[in-house]
Amino acid sequence: MIREAPKKLRWGIAHIYSSYNDTIIHITDITGSETLARASGGMVVKAHRLESSPTAAMTAAKKAAEEAIEKGISALHIRIKAPGGHNGPNNPGPGAQAAVRALSRMGLRIGTIEDVTTVPHDGCKKKGGRRGRRV
Repeated sequence: MIREAPKKLRWGIAHIYSSYNDTIIHITDITGSETLARASGGMVVKAHRLESSPTAAMTAAKKAAEEAIEKGISALHIRIKAPGGHNGPNNPGPGAQAAVRALSRMGLRIGTIEDVTTVPHDGCKKKGGRRGRRV
């Protein structure tokens, strides 16, 4: 019985930016400098209100994954980013999880999943005034 050598994995990085308005999937090589594929929720749906939906994120992730597989990528490290900063929400939108699921379902191996949301180190004053946002 001859055991064949395991196929060498070619790694890439999937940068997933997920806000409450859109989801953007950007796949690069391992250095992060060369773009291999990119897709967004707005590229796959007609209505603006659906751009951030999990369904749009899934379809966009499939589209990006197909392009990346075509270019020889077989495994991905995932970096999820929310708007963050001093005013944006620090938690990713509804499309992030759906996009990760879709990428793994396309047959790509998943390495690490990390959150790269920007966190302020006390820069500008938050909006809302002294008493905060009154609802």
